Amino acid sequence: MIGFGLGFTGIGAIHMLVWSAVLNGIVAVPIMAMMMVIVANSRLMGRFKARPALIATGWIGTALMALAVVALFWSFLAS
Repeated sequence: MIGFGLGFTGIGAIHMLVWSAVLNGIVAVPIMAMMMVIVANSRLMGRFKARPALIATGWIGTALMALAVVALFWSFLAS
């Protein structure tokens, strides 16, 4: 219903698609951080706790996403 209603707003579909990707990228950072905290906790995950190499890779990915969000805001404010 929401998608159907957005069709009548006059906003282009590609424009909405780009902004939904931007919002997805911004929201992904805290979700990724929470997931990394959970998978690194042996009390919560038990024997399914992630190995150290996977934990490090996950935190690197989270940091890169956070850096991309910071760059997005910086470029938005600079222009």
